[in-house]
Amino acid sequence: MQQGQPMIVMSEDSQRVKDKDAQDYNISAARAVAESVKSTLGPKGMDKMLVDSMGSVTITNDGVTILQEMDIDNPTAEMIIEVAETQEDEAGDGTTTAVSIAGELLKNAEDLLEQDIHPTAIIKGFHMASEQAREEINDIAVDVDTEDEDLLRSVAETSMTGKGTEVNKEHLAELIVEAVRQVTVEDAEGNNVVDLEFLNIETQTGRGVSESDLLEGGIIDKDPVHDNMPTSAEDADILLLNEPIEVEETDIDTEVSVTDPDQLQQFLDREEEQLKEKVQQIADLDADVVFCQKGIDDLAQHYLAKEGILAVRRAKKSDLEFLSEVVNAAIVSDLGSASAADLGHGDVLRDEEDELFYVEGEDAHGVTLLLRGSTDHVVDELERGVNDALDVVAQTVSDGRALAGGGAIEVELASRLRDYADSVSGREQLAVEAFADSLELVPRVLAENAGLDSIDTLVDLRAAHDDGDVEAGLNVFTGDIEDTYDAGVVEPAHAKEQAVTSAAEAANLVLKIDDIISAGDLSTDKGDDEGGAPGAGGMGGMGGGMGGMM
Repeated sequence: MQQGQPMIVMSEDSQRVKDKDAQDYNISAARAVAESVKSTLGPKGMDKMLVDSMGSVTITNDGVTILQEMDIDNPTAEMIIEVAETQEDEAGDGTTTAVSIAGELLKNAEDLLEQDIHPTAIIKGFHMASEQAREEINDIAVDVDTEDEDLLRSVAETSMTGKGTEVNKEHLAELIVEAVRQVTVEDAEGNNVVDLEFLNIETQTGRGVSESDLLEGGIIDKDPVHDNMPTSAEDADILLLNEPIEVEETDIDTEVSVTDPDQLQQFLDREEEQLKEKVQQIADLDADVVFCQKGIDDLAQHYLAKEGILAVRRAKKSDLEFLSEVVNAAIVSDLGSASAADLGHGDVLRDEEDELFYVEGEDAHGVTLLLRGSTDHVVDELERGVNDALDVVAQTVSDGRALAGGGAIEVELASRLRDYADSVSGREQLAVEAFADSLELVPRVLAENAGLDSIDTLVDLRAAHDDGDVEAGLNVFTGDIEDTYDAGVVEPAHAKEQAVTSAAEAANLVLKIDDIISAGDLSTDKGDDEGGAPGAGGMGGMGGGMGGMM
């Protein structure tokens, strides 16, 4: 106050939410995000239909896909979405689990705040519980033999169960395990390293999922550019070209004045000579097959066919990069400087039924997983499920640790964290206990999504773990409590560690905020545009963007 008048620091258009209102607001937004994906958790989880502004439809129960596709205009909600994205990047699966636990942590933190426990005490307790949980996961985890194909298949099947891949999960799991094995190498220290960059995924509609296949080498979904070209070439010299086989155009617009027909003919003859020269350069390299990223002129196609060279145009850049590893070739950007050393070697075979080229190299490190499905929606969800399964199998091979699924690890962690809480002094003890309660959300939601009684399930699970059955989990198909590890419900330990850590850090980040202010342009690169403050619009979006979710 200044001489009885309030001091105005912020503009009249600015908005501000403080203290408990800010905490309530942030927690509500974060919980709304968690609630939006919770029903997708587990084998009996439901799918979401996402419709964008253009009318395109995505049907999935993949947590990170749902959150990325949703039109969310809320800063707190976006912080929670980052949890899913981090989980996807680091572990490949477990995104719904991570987000759901983060939402439950904030729900339980809200109860502690109502008891006048300071946010810093809750944050410290959550951090302590998270660190202890990681240690307990490492203690509980089973060291696995990465040569155990049955176990790796169980990991893949567990990841795919409940997704569009479930009906044919046994067949797909075999393909996934074999694919990971093909791209696994040992580093200098003797550790397994899975290089998924050498694994390419192609999709095709119109066939059953059971017809999906794993191929050594690459696939090019293109046709030969000329009918008179050969369609296959064994032990072929292969040229990967990133240059058009067309008449070179000038960089600027030009006009040519022609005074008689002979001049025009000379002009056309020179263009034809240019194309002949390019084709001759390819022929001089003794190339049998050309995969070109750019265009190929109609006349050049004719000359290539006369030379007996198989050519494909408009191949994707990613396909050429993959083929360069498969056939050990360089991608040529200038035909004039190309040499025979730039060529790769391998077999190019044509599948007329599927209209594909199969490219196999000698001792090729790269493999292609060809996924087939009846429709585009089926194939899209199939690809998402297989990608997650590939990531978790790769994590298991690299990390060498696995855990029992079906909520077993969460119940065991909760029990151990409650014992650990007894050794924690101060109000942080309550936060550790709240963390333990939050972990039990997973078995509760698994039961709810399977149409079972969540309270009875949790009581039975706790009783089994109290009796020393560390791997007791829920069989969602029968409703029984059983040893899920022996039943083949297996998850990678790294994914669970990442989920617990990410959820705790996100919850702590939200709890740390006690004031929300509509800011000006906080970016470091302001440029010359001094338009309206984006912060004012951002605050408006904070209220309305989540309205439909809460």
